[in-house]
Amino acid sequence: MNIDETVARGRRVLRLETEALARAESRLGPSFAEAVALIADSKGRVIVAGVGKSGIVGRKIAATMTSTGTPATFLHPVESIHGDLGIVGTDDVAILLSKSGETAELLPLLEQLSGLGVRIIAITGGEHSTLAKHADVWLDASVEEEACPHDLAPTTSSTVALAIGDALAVTLLEHKGFRREDFARLHPGGSLGRRLLTVKGIMLTEELPILGEGATVRDAWLQVAERRGLAVIVSDDGGLVGVVTAGDLARRIANETELFTRTVDYVMTRSPRTARPDELASATMYRMQQAGIMAMPVTDDANHVVGVIHLHDILRAGAN
Repeated sequence: MNIDETVARGRRVLRLETEALARAESRLGPSFAEAVALIADSKGRVIVAGVGKSGIVGRKIAATMTSTGTPATFLHPVESIHGDLGIVGTDDVAILLSKSGETAELLPLLEQLSGLGVRIIAITGGEHSTLAKHADVWLDASVEEEACPHDLAPTTSSTVALAIGDALAVTLLEHKGFRREDFARLHPGGSLGRRLLTVKGIMLTEELPILGEGATVRDAWLQVAERRGLAVIVSDDGGLVGVVTAGDLARRIANETELFTRTVDYVMTRSPRTARPDELASATMYRMQQAGIMAMPVTDDANHVVGVIHLHDILRAGAN
């Protein structure tokens, strides 16, 4: 097989799968809305099951739902009848996947779930199959042909089933108002989750470099030296008044012999830049880099200091 033939065969697969997805989109109708409503209204979780390639697709659907705010778990049909059925609750909703709708290993699970009163969504190409007929909702995942030249290996059909699962997960995400911050909370170890970290998750909240308005420049200098380059000046009620940085001190110290005995209002920066706890750390980092700031106070709605955020801590957390 030469290069042109190889590329042509690869393009054929992509074309067949693209066309199958377009047909699946055109068929999507009220039954899809029923499936979304079943899951959204359920007080339990989603149980996903399938065998073979359908099982692999099912695991991906369960993982996508869980990561986007819809608790789901994969249940292997064979293991289910040997004890694993115990994880199923009567408030759960099941998504069962099978190209034909007649998968022998899946039908006993269908019977057990129906007996428990679990509502069932079938994703299958067999409209008149046992699975489709006994499901509460049938989602059409039929395809005209597999991308496999022998029309045997599940390729186009598994792509369509996976896409329908993604459509369910994303529609549920939007229905529930799932936010970027929620994704970060569920993905603290992932690169995307780190980029979505908020200031609250990184900022310092203990042993803050806070001084009162009557503090001396010497007091501020000690805080700057011991607390990573920043002293935060607050009023008696905890409101932010200003900050003192190493730069503020450096600009004065060369020409001021009595500098350390003065009060901090002589050197501090009034109305300094601040961060909010719910602000994305990546956005805070950008503002800090633009202004050449290494640290800034974090304030609440009343302008009270609740923490301090350092540029190095944001970088260390990987929220860039």
